[in-house]
Amino acid sequence: MSDWIDSQGYRANVGIVLMRDNGEVFLGQRTGARGWQFPQGGVRQGEGVEHALFRELEEEIGLLPQHVALVGSTADWIRYRLPKRYVRRGRGPTCIGQKQRWFLLRLAVPEEAAEFSFTKTSEPEFDGWRWSNYWEPVREVIYFKRPVYVRMLTELAPTAFPGGPPPLPEWWQSEVAATVED
Repeated sequence: MSDWIDSQGYRANVGIVLMRDNGEVFLGQRTGARGWQFPQGGVRQGEGVEHALFRELEEEIGLLPQHVALVGSTADWIRYRLPKRYVRRGRGPTCIGQKQRWFLLRLAVPEEAAEFSFTKTSEPEFDGWRWSNYWEPVREVIYFKRPVYVRMLTELAPTAFPGGPPPLPEWWQSEVAATVED
């Protein structure tokens, strides 16, 4: 089954923010030490976004639906364009970027029962992981995804932290300004 690429050239994708009780979030180290990011993956033709969410959760980090609680999601798709050097041509429809629905999940089992595994696919996305404070992924992800992370984390923060989100780090304003300039 092929990925869903819309008429404008955006590949449909789900993103996963997995949070533990202390408010820290899961970050995966891309295979080959190519940076850090949240789990994410394509939505297949005809597949519902929640089905894609749980398929990607298992494929990318080895967790099953019973390991997590679905807490919330972004209200709509968040789009980003790929830099020209990352646009793949000649293999099916041209994909110029991604449109992502982001889901906030909370670990629903004790951490010891959550056995993270990166061997569920022949080409693992991650080969390492760590817990991070809520805002730090903005600085860890590849530069062209930073505006998405700013928007998504900001949108999900009231759901993630009903009593109020953690304070923004000192670097936040300069990072947000840099994402606007890109």
